[in-house]
Amino acid sequence: MQSYTIGQTARLLGVSPDTARRWADAGRVATHRDESGRRLVDGKDLAAFSVELAKSVHSEEDASYTSVRNAFPGIVTAIKLGDVAAQVEIQAGPHRLVSLLTREAVEELGLEVGMEATARVKSTNVHIDRT
Repeated sequence: MQSYTIGQTARLLGVSPDTARRWADAGRVATHRDESGRRLVDGKDLAAFSVELAKSVHSEEDASYTSVRNAFPGIVTAIKLGDVAAQVEIQAGPHRLVSLLTREAVEELGLEVGMEATARVKSTNVHIDRT
């Protein structure tokens, strides 16, 4: 069975090695030592923990009802409204994302410059979710 070091575990879970080590010390994820004394996590244990972790992170309040997974939370920096279409810019950290959508969608979402929003990217489309 595949086993992972604490560093590999951290990388796969998207956390720091210190966080993975604390979780192991607290017994949240089972570990064992190899012949050289390194702490390892069995692949099946890591898979189960990663599913448990994902469920605990996403509560019903924070649930996102979308199939688009590449999310860029940020702030709306510009909105250009046309008669039918609109252009919305979001600054998400160092990333500037621009989405072309209908004016009606902008109005339904209540988007305004300065409010938080999440740009979701799937292929070449950018979707906007209000946060």
